[in-house]
Amino acid sequence: MIPPPEVTRVSHARVACDGAQAGIPAALGHPRVFLEIDEHGYVDCGYCDRRFVLIGGPADGADQSQLPDIASGASL
Repeated sequence: MIPPPEVTRVSHARVACDGAQAGIPAALGHPRVFLEIDEHGYVDCGYCDRRFVLIGGPADGADQSQLPDIASGASL
């Protein structure tokens, strides 16, 4: 598996992503989407593949390249 391009650790299970990052303002990103982290402890943005990992969750500290993609909060 390929690791996600960017991993962001968050403290809340509901997150928003607009594609903004260092060097790319929100206006050049993608539409803002709201994602829900489920029991796996992480979720991937369907637009930019940024991974949001819940601090203290099951995926926190795990090798992110070994975890499957979970887009838009969908469960496996």
